[in-house]
Amino acid sequence: MSENTPTNPPSVDFLSRVSRAQRSLYAFILTLVRQPADAEDVLQETNIVLWQKAAEFDTSRDFLPWALRIAQLQAMAHWKRQKRVPRTFDESLLAELADEAITAAAELDPRRQALAGCLQKLPEQQREWIARRYQPGGSVHELARQSGRTPGAVSESLRRVRRALLECIERTLAREEWA
Repeated sequence: MSENTPTNPPSVDFLSRVSRAQRSLYAFILTLVRQPADAEDVLQETNIVLWQKAAEFDTSRDFLPWALRIAQLQAMAHWKRQKRVPRTFDESLLAELADEAITAAAELDPRRQALAGCLQKLPEQQREWIARRYQPGGSVHELARQSGRTPGAVSESLRRVRRALLECIERTLAREEWA
């Protein structure tokens, strides 16, 4: 084992958090380094650091802002290694933009968690419609064709489901605020 390998492997819960954060981390890193190949490299470096620092993570806090901060540091290190590449932004502006993105992510994470819980409360058919509508290439017209309904009827059904989801999210967040 190398000196950077944790003596106790991360928990399944921690690994699950890392796995769920991958898309957000990649998108965040891509905004900082701007090249997909570089973003993939920085994401891998970030994952290694997350693994190494797993024992330091406070499970009472939101995971994504913590992981984004590590990703920010890895992106900054990448920028320093890439001195030959002309920079559009200076490091202080890049750090400020990253801080704002981390703050925004911290605010969105509870909403995403509430959405996931609210989606599970929907009847299976409604969950399936939402999933099919928002999958890549999904459309109201395709749902209408598959279900034998008019696009207007499908749109109205989806509008009702979205309204129910929004109300559920707001109730969930209000309950958590009082907890």
